[in-house]
Amino acid sequence: MTTIAANKPAYDGQALDLTGKSGSRAFKNTLATVLIVLAFLIAMIPLLWILITVIGKGYHLLLSADWWSQSQRGITVRRAGGGAYHAIMGTLIMSLITTVIAVPIAILGAVYLVEYGKGTRAARVVSFMIDILTGVPSIVAALFIYAVWITILGLNRVGFAVSLALVLLMLPVVLRSTEEMLKLVPDELREASYALGVPKWKTILKVVVPTAFGGIITGVMLGLARVMGETAPLLILVGYSKNINLNPFSGFQGALPTMINQDRTELALPNAADRVWAAALTLILLVLVLNVLARLIARFSTIKSK
Repeated sequence: MTTIAANKPAYDGQALDLTGKSGSRAFKNTLATVLIVLAFLIAMIPLLWILITVIGKGYHLLLSADWWSQSQRGITVRRAGGGAYHAIMGTLIMSLITTVIAVPIAILGAVYLVEYGKGTRAARVVSFMIDILTGVPSIVAALFIYAVWITILGLNRVGFAVSLALVLLMLPVVLRSTEEMLKLVPDELREASYALGVPKWKTILKVVVPTAFGGIITGVMLGLARVMGETAPLLILVGYSKNINLNPFSGFQGALPTMINQDRTELALPNAADRVWAAALTLILLVLVLNVLARLIARFSTIKSK
C-alpha cells in the first residue's frame, strides 16, 4: 500500500491543466475555418458566373417546344427558328454507347485491382496504364481512334468512332472512383460472408458491389459529365449534321458541342448567339438530369442497414 501511494503522482490539490494552449488552438481552428470558407466562396464565383450567364442568355429558346422537337435543317446562321433535337439525340446516343462499353470494363477492372490483384505485377501494370489514360488529352484519344478506325480499317467517320474515343476518356475516371469505393467497403462484411460459406465471386456480386453502388454511380456520372462536353473527338471522327440522324454507324451526326462550335464564329449575329447559349444550357441540363436520375437509382438500390 505504501509503495502504491508513493508511485501516485501528486498534483498538490490542483487540477491537471490540459488546455494551456487552448487560446492558440482556438485561433488556429478559426483561421483554418475562415480560409476554407473563403476558398470555397472564391471557387464558387466562376461557377455561379457561368451558370447565371448561360441561363440568362439561353433560357428563352428552351421555353419553345420547337427547340426540343425540331432540327436545324435549312436554318442558316442568320435565321431564327429550328431546334436542337438532332444534337440532343446525337449526344445521348454517343454517350449511351460510351457508357455501355466503358462502365463494365471499368467496374471489372476495379474489382480485379481491389479483390484479386493486390500486390501482383499484373495489377501494377493495370494501375500504371490507367494513370497514363487519366492524363491523355481528348484530341490524342481522338487521333488514336482516327488512326485505327479510319486509316488502318478504312471505315468512315461516324458517331460510333466518337464513342470509342470517349471510352478512353471515361474509363480511367470510372475505374479509379470505383476502386476507391470498393476499398471503403469494410472487410468485416467480406469476412462475414466468407464465414457463411459464400464463394468469393458471389460475395463481391451480392455484398461488396451493392454496398459501394452509390459511390460507383457517382463515379459513372463524373465520367459521363467528363465526356458529354468533349468537342475534339466530334470534330475529328464525325462531321456535324443539322439533320436528324439516329444511326451512329452511318453518316454525319449532330451533337451539342459541335452545334455550339458551328455557330460560335458568328456570335455577332443575334440568332446564332442565341443558339450557342441555348445549346450550352441544354448540355448543362442534360448532365444535371442524368445526375439526378443516377442519384435516385443509387438511393433505392444501395443496401440499407436494418
